Amino acid sequence: MTNQAVQATINASRDFGYQAWDRMILGHFIEHFHTQIYGGLYEPGSPLADEDGFRTDVLAAVRELGVPIMRWPGGNYVSDHHWYEAVGPERIPSYNKAWRVEEPNTFGTDEFIKWCRKAGVEPYICTNGGNGTAEEMCNWVEYTNGWRDTRYARQRRANGNDAPYAVKYWGIGNESYGDWQIGAKTVAEWGPYVAESAKMMRAVDEEIVLSASAVPDAEWTLALLKHAGRYLDLVSIHGYWDILHGVDNVSDYLTCMMATENPEEMIEQTRHVIATAGFTGRVKIAFDEWNLRGWHHPGGNSPEALAARERNNIPTTYTMADAVFSASFLNACLRHADVVTMANIAPTVNARGPIFVHKDGIVKRTTFHVLRMYHEALRANVVASAVSATPLAHNGKSVAAVDAIVTADESGHTAIVTNRHPGASARCLLKLDGIPLEGTLEAEILEGETPDSHNSVEQPEAVLPRRTTLSAVDGYVEIPPHSVCVLRW
Repeated sequence: MTNQAVQATINASRDFGYQAWDRMILGHFIEHFHTQIYGGLYEPGSPLADEDGFRTDVLAAVRELGVPIMRWPGGNYVSDHHWYEAVGPERIPSYNKAWRVEEPNTFGTDEFIKWCRKAGVEPYICTNGGNGTAEEMCNWVEYTNGWRDTRYARQRRANGNDAPYAVKYWGIGNESYGDWQIGAKTVAEWGPYVAESAKMMRAVDEEIVLSASAVPDAEWTLALLKHAGRYLDLVSIHGYWDILHGVDNVSDYLTCMMATENPEEMIEQTRHVIATAGFTGRVKIAFDEWNLRGWHHPGGNSPEALAARERNNIPTTYTMADAVFSASFLNACLRHADVVTMANIAPTVNARGPIFVHKDGIVKRTTFHVLRMYHEALRANVVASAVSATPLAHNGKSVAAVDAIVTADESGHTAIVTNRHPGASARCLLKLDGIPLEGTLEAEILEGETPDSHNSVEQPEAVLPRRTTLSAVDGYVEIPPHSVCVLRW
């Protein structure tokens, strides 16, 4: 492959109007897996923890990202989680059959809500759609949101929380279609199960925003919407594209780039299923688990299998491939902001998360910087844009070498441009309503010395964004290879 500059044209057209987007697209996810909770955001006794056991460095990093919403407690974990075991003064440790480890239940609903309030994020609770019941789900809503003098509201008050938590966002089940889930359901079972669960949850609180586990597949999701669509606000879909759960054979940069257009395909497929079911405009998409790389957890509960989960924390995994993929993912969600109203990177800390937590501090991985750039740079409305670029090919596949999104508000415009090419700069022609841009643009660029550059405990700032200016000459701007670039005018 040559490293001659790739060519791209980005034409933002205000004639096609603006699409407001939901900040929940920048959401996050945390699960009781390995060291995400214990030894991650929650570490009582650590000199870096506050009086509630929450890591203050993690809280500060989450605030820096402007995280709007956090999905919890799973994930696979939730299919064997019973909320009532993890509230009150007498916690009941349990063996979690999803992750095959003992769960102390010292971080439960009350701790999660308290953490969310300190972090300034909206809580999003995923309920047990595995071995749980509709009754258990609605009792959980009563515990968090009940304001009358009822059994579970009284229990919350007895646990020291008089005012209702008013948890707005709820999900029914996690990947309930998969045989890897405890209590997996069939197509015939899932729709009626969700309908009954949603009906009972709404009987407790009519104002909740409710999702249910789905896939971009007509058979599963059409049946779900047929039975339960009238109760739902969202369908929940998940995507990981470098599948590593069994073998930790991390894909190289170019292989990862070949997956950068797959999330958009999933969104379009799900949009079509929603339309076919007759719920366009009424049911939206929550892409509430996403990441380039899946979590490594080889089967079994032997000491060797459990120890292998530590491989998720190898720093060389998290390169500019992860950064560029993440930007491409967010651009896809923003382009479809009329139907995608939430997305949650999975997870926030450790495993594949943008924040790596160790006993002495944190490391901000390449994806952290992408998420922070989007949080700070995006304006209120997405401008319709046509993007064309030289193909980037690898192993019989190809994607556009350049991807971009343009947003605007009353004060100006922002373009976020990703150059997926590993070694060639991108000569991008930027147009607004067909007119090439001219002059000096404020820029923030995230790039690495190589496509495999990464941050680690030893070198936490090997990859950092840099602020600069770029000149648009006859509309052309040069974007470095394997980079994410914010442009403002």
